Amino acid sequence: MECKISFSSRTWHIALAAKATYITFIIFGDTDSPSQPVPKASIRRNPVRSTQHIKNRRLDLAFSKKEFHPLDTPADVKGDPRAFHRCRPEYRNISHDLSQRPPAIHFQDALLLLHKVNSAKGDIEPSDVAHCLSQLGCLAPKQAQVIRGDNEFNMLLGYSAECLPNFTNLQLLEVLQAFVRLDLSYSNKILGLYEAEFGQRAGKMDLHQLLLIADLWRCLGRSVPHYLESLYDCICQHFSEMGPPELVQFMYILGEGRKCPAHLIQPLQSHLMRHLHKLEAEEVAAVCLGLFKSKASLSEHVVRSIVDHACTLVKEMSNFGLVNVLKLLRFSHLDHLPWLEAMGSVVPQRAPQMNAPGLMHVVLACSALHYRDDRILLAVAEHLPPLASDCRSKDAAKALWAFGNLAILPKQCPSLYPCITDILRKRKAEFQLFPEHLLTALLGLAFVGQYPNDLLSLALSPEFISLASSRAHLQLGKDFFTLDGTVGIELPGWTGPRLSQAFREEVTKQLWDFAKFDICQKPEVIEAEEVLQGLLGGEAFVRKGMILPHMRSIDLEVHLDANEQPLPESNPWEGPIGVNLTDDLLAQLTSAKKIPVQTPQQFIQPPALRPVEPQREREVLFGVGIDLTDCLLDAMTKRRISSSPAPDQVNSKQSVLRLAVQVTNRNHYCYRTQQLLGLHAMKRRQLELAGYRVVELPYWEWFPLLRCSKAEKRAYLHCKIFNTYDSTQRS
Repeated sequence: MECKISFSSRTWHIALAAKATYITFIIFGDTDSPSQPVPKASIRRNPVRSTQHIKNRRLDLAFSKKEFHPLDTPADVKGDPRAFHRCRPEYRNISHDLSQRPPAIHFQDALLLLHKVNSAKGDIEPSDVAHCLSQLGCLAPKQAQVIRGDNEFNMLLGYSAECLPNFTNLQLLEVLQAFVRLDLSYSNKILGLYEAEFGQRAGKMDLHQLLLIADLWRCLGRSVPHYLESLYDCICQHFSEMGPPELVQFMYILGEGRKCPAHLIQPLQSHLMRHLHKLEAEEVAAVCLGLFKSKASLSEHVVRSIVDHACTLVKEMSNFGLVNVLKLLRFSHLDHLPWLEAMGSVVPQRAPQMNAPGLMHVVLACSALHYRDDRILLAVAEHLPPLASDCRSKDAAKALWAFGNLAILPKQCPSLYPCITDILRKRKAEFQLFPEHLLTALLGLAFVGQYPNDLLSLALSPEFISLASSRAHLQLGKDFFTLDGTVGIELPGWTGPRLSQAFREEVTKQLWDFAKFDICQKPEVIEAEEVLQGLLGGEAFVRKGMILPHMRSIDLEVHLDANEQPLPESNPWEGPIGVNLTDDLLAQLTSAKKIPVQTPQQFIQPPALRPVEPQREREVLFGVGIDLTDCLLDAMTKRRISSSPAPDQVNSKQSVLRLAVQVTNRNHYCYRTQQLLGLHAMKRRQLELAGYRVVELPYWEWFPLLRCSKAEKRAYLHCKIFNTYDSTQRS
């Protein structure tokens, strides 16, 4: 019975013969092959038995459509992600050097070899197939492209599939290496059979072979999750053999596979700490990138140790390497101050040599860490506009978000915002695939008060909303809501499209449902609400809710009349009901002597902030105390001296001052500063536009008071509510 081979560039079908001994292959041609079908060619009976090899599981793997895609690894930053291979000669044994090729063979010799193998018909042996493919791998790239479209080459691939179970491990490796040198298309379905074979043999291969195979797949650009699963399952037994090069190469493979199984975290941490001091600059950068791409959540101690070592090598590290370390910090949310301070010196020096994606990643890391250093940010702002033409929509959007989030104003970098915004217009076509980039960019611009009408009209158009909503995994409803609400408040003359009422109500409900079980339950918010209720006269005088729903946060709303008396929020036109915190009452509550009423010369100043470790925020903040001295109590409990009413209150006793009491936390500010981040600064601006006076309970004042008595908290809030009222009226 004959085994026939026919070829087509579009189809590949395997059918088992009646005795399940021989295979009929219709080879799926390489992408470089002609699109027209080519004539069938017959060969005689092949003695290579393949029954054992052809199993349902492997066929499913080979022909599964989801396997036919390249690794999703577009270059974010121009640089060589394999530069670490030049650090040690040992990498030659565990990786494929793309820059080195064996001596080339003549094209005519390759054609003769192909013809000879195919003429052998049934007499061909697995060693002959492996040798022939290995020789073809020595062709020059342009000649290899011609060979890939040759019918006899496709027949040879069919023979190799039959020979798979009979190849030795070395021969199998040689064939895969030949595929890399021949630049075989990642979509060639025969590679599915090879992946299955390598996966089955992984447990019987040594460490160097396992790493080399993974690297060869990486060079082919094909995603091989099943082989990687086999690699991860058996790698633990080889950890004791890992030196620095093997460890770094494995971290690289983890990153390219975009996954780090949980059972590998502990041994990885142990071996990283063991070999860390031996790693060179580009090896450290490769480790950082591997951890970032694989989303490997190592302990803070290990990550901090890696970046500690990177600090000692910062002068030797490439720009690409610097960005990789920043990516790891961004992923880990780690505030490594020595590294960040070093970037304040290094980035301004290197910015002229960095490319647009690299500069974007620098400011994006600063934004993610809430770290504002004007040396870094203004250096990037200066050198990014000339490179704007190289920006993708992703680069432009994330750069605008980062600058806006860190409150870098347009007047500080006049050319940045107009230039990058213009790039968004030129990249409109990309928003059809990545609608989230447009929303990211527009929110970043809104943070600093920039509103390009044409892009806003596009983003809020029904067509674009429908397009973005169809990408359910993106969940962009909140971003649309924030942008729409911002337009409604800050652009009163806006005549462009807006979200529908139904859309706004749906997202408002989602946000409020979340807030009720999260923000509203925070101890600092509950305590502020309860103390305010006691101060003002009960629950009716404090409303906890979303004054601006599109801002995704809550406030404690308080109303005061013209005589600074609290009004019940549910009916602000009724007479005042409440309890005034007098000097006598405070003295009784605190068992202190009565304090004479005095007029202080200034309001209370916020205490100086001490360094705050992010992982112990609450403990450290509680450790920063505010002593309620006699003078401080005097200032906090003073009654407003009678003065002329403000002009807008002369004509009506029913004038109402609306207060929005905000309980802030450390994440509302740039790191270790009192500079609000973009979203929170924009909310404060919009509250004022909506007619509210913002009363902030900053975390450096309010959090320490949570351990104090009710009387001290009440005195503090009395000062905040009524002194704020006093100062705003005078202004």
